[in-house]
Amino acid sequence: MIDVRNFDELGTFANDWLDAHYHFSFAGYHDPRRMGLGPLRVWNDDTIKAQTGFDSHPHRDMEIITYVRKGAISHKDSIGNEGRTEAGDVQVMHAGTGIVHAEKNMEDEDTTLFQIWITPDAEGYEPGWEARQFPKDPVTGELPALVSGRDIHPDAMQIHQNAAIHGGRMEMDGEVSHNLGAGRAAYLVVSEGTIEVNGTFIDTRGGAVIKDEDTLVIKALEPSEVVLVDVPLN
Repeated sequence: MIDVRNFDELGTFANDWLDAHYHFSFAGYHDPRRMGLGPLRVWNDDTIKAQTGFDSHPHRDMEIITYVRKGAISHKDSIGNEGRTEAGDVQVMHAGTGIVHAEKNMEDEDTTLFQIWITPDAEGYEPGWEARQFPKDPVTGELPALVSGRDIHPDAMQIHQNAAIHGGRMEMDGEVSHNLGAGRAAYLVVSEGTIEVNGTFIDTRGGAVIKDEDTLVIKALEPSEVVLVDVPLN
């Protein structure tokens, strides 16, 4: 089953510095049909104006992953971490027992990013933050794991959950596969371009809930970028 939700069907929020689109219920947007997928609770598609951003605010007991699509985001938190994450790269924040952080676009252009929240497998982990650069070349064969709490992805940045985030760029007519398997589901978003997944079309910045599909075959209909979260359903 592949349930597509187009970009113009997402929840929205906008003010003078933020243009946000919500794949799942978040903040003032509530859709009882879109309350998350397994431990995946939030997927926001944010555009942050130049020289603005999220002021310091707290979190706890959440794995918060930021995938930067354009521009860069600068991070600063209450446990001493500071860093700048550029387009195509990823940062992970373990909110754990509590952390206060700010995320600012200090660039002279808009920054676009995905903000993904995954509930951890337990409460009370030590808070932390990490960022990593990833290769920008188009991928072949399978989507690499960028972030994971699964033993089969030892080279990915780690999170406290049996879930993984895969992503990469694809050339036109390129294909990659992803083995999902029993008891698991995926949420896939097309960051750029257009693709087919097992013959189902997904347009730019659209998303899809994928269940009961053992193997996904993803084909790029033009140069594209995709991000996929693989989660347990139990």
